[in-house]
Amino acid sequence: MALVNKPKKGKRKIRDSGEREIMASRKAKTKDPSKVKRAKSNGSLAALPADLRGPDTEWWYAFLSKHAELHKDAESVPSDEEEAFRYFFRTSRRTFDYICSIVRDDLISRPPSGLINIEGRLLSVEKQVAIAMRRLASGDSQVSVGAAFGVGQSTVSQVTWRFIESMEERARHHLVWPDQERMEDIKARLEALSGLPNCCGAIDATHIIMTLPAVESSEDWCDPAKNYSMFLQGIVDDEMRFIDIVTGWPGSLPVSRLLKCSGFHKLCEAGKRLNGPVRVSGEDAEIREFIVGDMCYPLLPWLMTPYEAENLSAPMVNFNARQKTARMLGTRALARLKGSWRILHKVMWRPDKNKLPSIILVCCLLHNIILDCKDELLTGIQLPVHHDTGYKEENCKQENPSGKVMRETVTGHLPTFEAVLN
Repeated sequence: MALVNKPKKGKRKIRDSGEREIMASRKAKTKDPSKVKRAKSNGSLAALPADLRGPDTEWWYAFLSKHAELHKDAESVPSDEEEAFRYFFRTSRRTFDYICSIVRDDLISRPPSGLINIEGRLLSVEKQVAIAMRRLASGDSQVSVGAAFGVGQSTVSQVTWRFIESMEERARHHLVWPDQERMEDIKARLEALSGLPNCCGAIDATHIIMTLPAVESSEDWCDPAKNYSMFLQGIVDDEMRFIDIVTGWPGSLPVSRLLKCSGFHKLCEAGKRLNGPVRVSGEDAEIREFIVGDMCYPLLPWLMTPYEAENLSAPMVNFNARQKTARMLGTRALARLKGSWRILHKVMWRPDKNKLPSIILVCCLLHNIILDCKDELLTGIQLPVHHDTGYKEENCKQENPSGKVMRETVTGHLPTFEAVLN
């Protein structure tokens, strides 16, 4: 068993940017991996085996064999080995190896205790990452995941949490607000897609459903669908990459309130976000940077929602159609996220509400890494239906006067679909 200095617990909070910040009472020292020790049966110390540092591929074939043994009557796994790998872990082997490189030093230098499999061998980094990613991708119980890898429930729990902690610390650069150069590219691609000028992305929110112990079953967490849930709000770019998230808030909140509680709202209202170059319409009116959202969000100068009324004018109908084209990127991104990482789609059994935001964040990081590595999901992974089935559509009805003027300016600037076709 490895000898490990267990870090002291620290206070955790949600940062305004939507990232999880760990306020540790002291920083864990990063040790030289070559100097990490483990205990021999006679009590003396020996260096970890060298093969722990190199890639391990044996786990994959052992996993395939065990899965086939445990699930003889289950749905068929793709016969192609690369597709089978994507089926189980959502990524190609190349992207999987990249993820291993992110967490390798942490998993070697600060391993949880007891990481010995049933054959008495220390788990490789690759097998630890596979266990964690399979738990996140399938949403299956720790017992079920452990059985497929030949480890116990406690090992799955420890490995998954160590992976999440490491990814949360080391992979945050995959979820950042774009600099202005990148934002100009995003705006150009969104305008080519939807015709909306100066549009920077799409916003949407979804519920992460859970069960809670009776002592924690507060009405604060009971949402309109009578589920206990936690919110995830995401803003995505033209490729459905998350560029801002906020989570940790109870699912009982109205979506408009969730937005107002977010750091993103505060930054926009302070003029520190969506504050790039303005566009000038044909009538010499300014069009500032903005994002698009559904009617559950308020109409603001920097958040364009659809027109809602009977007998809309042709320009209004045109705006709504173009706004929906851009807005659906957020909806599809959340459907892809929850379809890929099914732990977010299934009902979580009594999760630690202090740890759940970290799990959600890491799933968003993995979603972005797949895009950043130009990887592709297998077809059929994305949820075939809406990401928030069972919930009635909210209607905010809040319209900021400056937001109304901004929407009218954008509407007047847009070419009609007929003009584009001709």
